Amino acid sequence: MKKKSWGCTIITQFSLCLSLFLVINLCQNQNQKPIIRNGNVNIPMELYFISVTGGVRTIEEQTLLLKQVEKVAKKLNARFVINISELGEDDPLMQNVTQHFPSVKIPWYSTRSLEGQGVDHYLKQFKFAHGSLDIIVVDTGLYEASANGAGDRQSQWLIDTLENSESKWCIAVGFHPLVDCEEDTSQMKLKHEVKSLHGVFLKYGVDAYISGQACADNVEERPIANSKNGTARYKGPLLTKMNQNLPCSMEKVNGFLLHKVSALEIVSYLVTLEGDVVQKIFLHQRGKDIM
Repeated sequence: MKKKSWGCTIITQFSLCLSLFLVINLCQNQNQKPIIRNGNVNIPMELYFISVTGGVRTIEEQTLLLKQVEKVAKKLNARFVINISELGEDDPLMQNVTQHFPSVKIPWYSTRSLEGQGVDHYLKQFKFAHGSLDIIVVDTGLYEASANGAGDRQSQWLIDTLENSESKWCIAVGFHPLVDCEEDTSQMKLKHEVKSLHGVFLKYGVDAYISGQACADNVEERPIANSKNGTARYKGPLLTKMNQNLPCSMEKVNGFLLHKVSALEIVSYLVTLEGDVVQKIFLHQRGKDIM
């Protein structure tokens, strides 16, 4: 049984790595040949973006992460990066992007307010050939702190934004997860503080929610290449499928999420610091079957 289990693990890892290779190499040409509409507007067939978790890292970890993000972003013409952090533009990862990420000129957004805006919620919209993607950033700290007045104002802004949206896809982003920390991921429950936020997401058709992990204090030590002590603390975003009404737990590895947005589905790849894909999550258009 052990040999069989070991063999299945090797085959699974190989298949996931092959998936990322195919995405990067086979889709690259497609991304480089955008559709021409109205004779002067270039609109890509598919849209790629990346989500990462900010925070303090060792120099080795940070360098490995940014190199992999840079490599994937350049290969696939990623449109932007979302940094999940409660520190916003003061996050160490954001501050070091210009030093380690100079060759790719794409926007980095954060789960705190954009410079000069004064609020911690905002909407960004990105077009591709078959529609558009709304990225809605919310200040989940308002709910965690039970600041009802501010939370109510943000909730109304969120409802108005969702009601007026005509985009094909909508992904919300926030620092705090929607679920409580549980060892058994099949028993994950909604956090009491954010039940109202979860209700808005469900009612107004948000497709997915990206956040920090539910078990932020329960980190895992794993070996990584070129690390001074040979291990790294687990840091990675959590993706929650709203139309499945359940959190989609990610593998506990140090890495980032690559998201591929197309007409009928969004595929999210969990990429390690070494560039390996260890998990894929499929999100289908609302009304379609969920894989």
